[in-house]
Amino acid sequence: MNYSIIRCICALVIGVLLVAWPEAAILYLVITIGVLFLVPGLFSVFGYLIRGKQDGSSFPIAGLGSLLFGLWLMIMPAFFVGILMYVLGAVLVLAGISQIVNLSAARSWTVVPGGFFVIPVLVLIAGIVVLFNPFTAATVPFIILGVSSIVYGLSDLINIIRFRQKKETDMPEIVDITPIEEIKD
Repeated sequence: MNYSIIRCICALVIGVLLVAWPEAAILYLVITIGVLFLVPGLFSVFGYLIRGKQDGSSFPIAGLGSLLFGLWLMIMPAFFVGILMYVLGAVLVLAGISQIVNLSAARSWTVVPGGFFVIPVLVLIAGIVVLFNPFTAATVPFIILGVSSIVYGLSDLINIIRFRQKKETDMPEIVDITPIEEIKD
């Protein structure tokens, strides 16, 4: 069985799904993170309930918090995506402004070329775009990841097909000269 072809097909399928439904991919990612919080919380709380107080341990507050947070992520994933994007937008705006202010302050003691302001301005613009359109901004990384996955899958599939044909025509058959019985230590 050639697992390389299966890997290529999986990359293509995942890429197409990410490009076709990036909004769903975001929500499923948040739900998956919710499950990752939920499962340890469940183990912690149920472990405590099964053991009881026989070993003198206290109630696992952190486990309960993990369980509840995981449930919350799973029940309201869009809420968390929205919050995350607004926080990211605010951080980008503040970072851009901070860099511009720092570069402007540096002009008082040294020469700062105008090109140094390009990246902070782009960061500021990116933050503003994210703040005004958070859900579109959230889907872009998933679309890029999907396109990258498609390109990877196609190029790997082409390479596998191309080099397999080359291998089958150019490779001489390997002949074992020394039988195994004759090899001595």
